[in-house]
Amino acid sequence: MLTEQEVSRSWSQLFKGSNFESATFDRAELLLDELRSESPLRHRLTMELEELRNLHTSKQRVGA
Repeated sequence: MLTEQEVSRSWSQLFKGSNFESATFDRAELLLDELRSESPLRHRLTMELEELRNLHTSKQRVGA
């Protein structure tokens, strides 16, 4: 199990750029699984992941 600091650092690296692939979101889910269910960081990153997915989906629709 990773520490919250390690998850936070990995998360930042994962979403450093602006082009995300489905594998990026899969990796993000794995990072979330490393955190305790009651972790405030897990809650914050879960909400952030949802927003990033929505943005990604919107960009794909515009580009299609």
